[in-house]
Amino acid sequence: MKTRAYFPYQLYLVISQADCSGRNYLEVAEQAILGGVDIIQLREKLLGTSVFLEAAKRLKDITDKYNIPLIINDNLQVAMSLPAAGIHVGNSDISPVQVRSQWDASQAYVGYSIKYIDQLADKQTAVSDYLGVSPVFRTATKSDTVTEWGLDGIARIRQLTSKKLVAIGNIHKSNAKAVISAGADCIAVVSAVCGAIDPQKAAYELKNEVLK
Repeated sequence: MKTRAYFPYQLYLVISQADCSGRNYLEVAEQAILGGVDIIQLREKLLGTSVFLEAAKRLKDITDKYNIPLIINDNLQVAMSLPAAGIHVGNSDISPVQVRSQWDASQAYVGYSIKYIDQLADKQTAVSDYLGVSPVFRTATKSDTVTEWGLDGIARIRQLTSKKLVAIGNIHKSNAKAVISAGADCIAVVSAVCGAIDPQKAAYELKNEVLK
């Protein structure tokens, strides 16, 4: 297994059953992997732990088949029980420091969402493996936006940290390359793939933009 310092991923899918608009999330995930998604996060804020865990186990069968890391959003119990390749947390979730103290998994990723520039100097960022720059561009579906980073924000964060940067927020085929050029290491998407008529094609087109 790779060490945590090894984070080569470029196209990160954040998925939930609700985001798939009635389609089977497992089918959407598999099509996305075939199209080029190389890391997946399961985000199920409204599910209880037991139901979340069952959904995660089913998805892990798919991700393991293709050797794709599965990240769990926020729920440490689910992440540890699988076990997942890591966990992603935000400002109002369990903190990265708490995760490190409770999960003795030296090779598990801890991702941390950045909403304020001063987070770059705090102890939570110090123990995290990658930073979620969220959102890059404002989205109608995200009501708790604090900072819309934009391309200049990504560039500024890039100058202040050597951590891997995963950019998310209204990223699609026409702006993906610009986000990478601004300093992101990886783009994360939800609706650009989950809401696409053809998730495999959507992922393929996004991956090609990132690789240009």
